[in-house]
Amino acid sequence: MILLDYRDRRPIYEQIVERFAELMVTGVMPQDSQMPSVRSMAVELSINPNTIQRAYAELERQGYIYSVKGKGSFVADNRQIMERRGEELLTEFRELVERAGSLGLKKEQLIGVIRAVYENPAPQPSADEPGMPKEQSRRPAADGAGAVREDGAGAVREDRNEAAREDRAGAKLREEGETS
Repeated sequence: MILLDYRDRRPIYEQIVERFAELMVTGVMPQDSQMPSVRSMAVELSINPNTIQRAYAELERQGYIYSVKGKGSFVADNRQIMERRGEELLTEFRELVERAGSLGLKKEQLIGVIRAVYENPAPQPSADEPGMPKEQSRRPAADGAGAVREDGAGAVREDRNEAAREDRAGAKLREEGETS
């Protein structure tokens, strides 16, 4: 369920907190589902149980989980956390758009990236998968009919639409050539 990056400069417990928070916010771990025991997580990740305990304490402090004495830890209702996190992401996104604009990226390029991500979302991990990838790639598919891909300048385009435009332009040129 959790993969750690030992090259990451952040402490392991912070990585665990982040990964569990992602799983909870994306709905992979639904509300009121039981968290894995500290001992089983420590064995699965081959790390000290105190590290898992510290991560769980932080998750509880942030409101992601709650503990029931003698029963374990459970996923809390995260609606408020999700709303707050959404607002934070929108603020970060606004800052990124401003930076992109100052670097000369065009609005159409940014809109193309947004459209590509929404039309070809990255698969979400399921609760029964053995691990979650370090970073889920939101990069569009490479090649293929109708696939979205990045060109050398980093702009994302849809092959299907681009090909259709090129076909129309070619047909128009041929048509003009025949009438001359």
